[in-house]
Amino acid sequence: MSFNRRQFIVAGVSATAGATMGVLPSVAFAASDLSQEAISTFTGGVEPGEGKITLTAPEIAENGNTVPIEISVDSPMTDDDYVAEVMLLADGNPAPGLATLKFSPMSGSAQASTRIRLAKTQDVIAVAKMSDGSVFMTTKSVKVTIGGCGG
Repeated sequence: MSFNRRQFIVAGVSATAGATMGVLPSVAFAASDLSQEAISTFTGGVEPGEGKITLTAPEIAENGNTVPIEISVDSPMTDDDYVAEVMLLADGNPAPGLATLKFSPMSGSAQASTRIRLAKTQDVIAVAKMSDGSVFMTTKSVKVTIGGCGG
């Protein structure tokens, strides 16, 4: 059987659409599972508490390719009491891990700012591990719009 150009394109588009429809739901569930697994590995099984950690991100990001975020953790940053690490995750990205920031008492303060890439509207998660082994977590929902149109 021979295909003309139009039949070939229609067959290709149909195959791509069918494959995409079957893949999207599993990717969405896998990202959440990957985030939970990463958090569990990072915390060593310790249940994260609330407080001490502040995550600043826009409620609406007009461009998911460059979303500004800031993270700060309330800590005296002394030799006995300091923030050891902060892990950032984007729960809806295919690879949720964004960054792991390491601090020491010489850091002076546990804060950082950067820009991240978000694939779609999702939660950004920050998990802070303290020098005494305690863990704190916070989440911020960021709505990613397409061209600022609320999509």
